[in-house]
Amino acid sequence: MKVFNADLHCHSTVSDGLLSPTVTVRRAHGNGVDLLALTDHDEIGGLEAAAAMAGELGMRFINGVEISVSWGDDQTVHILGLGFDRQFTPLVQGLANVRGGRDSRARRIAAELDKVSIHGAYEGALKYVSNPALISRSHFARYIVELGHAKDVKGVFDWWLAKGKPGHVQHAWATMEEAVRWIHGAGGIAVVAHPGRYRLARAELARMLAMFKDLGGVGIEVVSGSNNEEHIRDHAHLARHHGFLASRGSDFHGPGESWIDLGRMPQLPDDLTPVWTRLH
Repeated sequence: MKVFNADLHCHSTVSDGLLSPTVTVRRAHGNGVDLLALTDHDEIGGLEAAAAMAGELGMRFINGVEISVSWGDDQTVHILGLGFDRQFTPLVQGLANVRGGRDSRARRIAAELDKVSIHGAYEGALKYVSNPALISRSHFARYIVELGHAKDVKGVFDWWLAKGKPGHVQHAWATMEEAVRWIHGAGGIAVVAHPGRYRLARAELARMLAMFKDLGGVGIEVVSGSNNEEHIRDHAHLARHHGFLASRGSDFHGPGESWIDLGRMPQLPDDLTPVWTRLH
């Protein structure tokens, strides 16, 4: 009997992915995905094309987005919105406001990289951008790999772009309250993406999750493409402790650049309630 295959976290060229929305959907379908959410960073412009392609293929599709949220002392966390009305004006406007700060951040990143002899990084990053309003650290990472300073994108983040590294700059994104309010106002549900990737002490992570739940957040990504078995056990414990629904997503950005392909993640632990039971 086939196990239901949901992938509720992936990206396209509309933000920092390598494949267009339609190609991403076709790849997911080819990998046996039954339910897909396209969750580009702070942007929903690819959803219409992705939904149309999923309809042609007979694959279930839900609207998704990954919202950048500022938390604590210069920490960015990501909140997934799933199953919302993509015409809801406060969500559309809120995401536009979040995107509005990306260009200034990118120019500051380039200025910091210039100080350590990585020159022309802003123009170099733009070569990898389909939507200039969504220039991101991933685009800088691809340019730095091109220059030969690292062998892959992950290496760039480890050595150049993460907090405390030469290309890191502080930036104010949406607040947690705003992100959850936009998602819920649009009829969707809010999920914390890849909780193991934040540089938060256990107590601080617990405080963040408690606040998220108090605001109306209902889910946590228990299985993500970057997870190993220990991570999944830890995230499952967090889901049980806080009473969250459990989500599953590859965080796929493109072939050769992602931890795992679309739909190829481990299944959720059997005792957890999947987030898709609350999605229409």
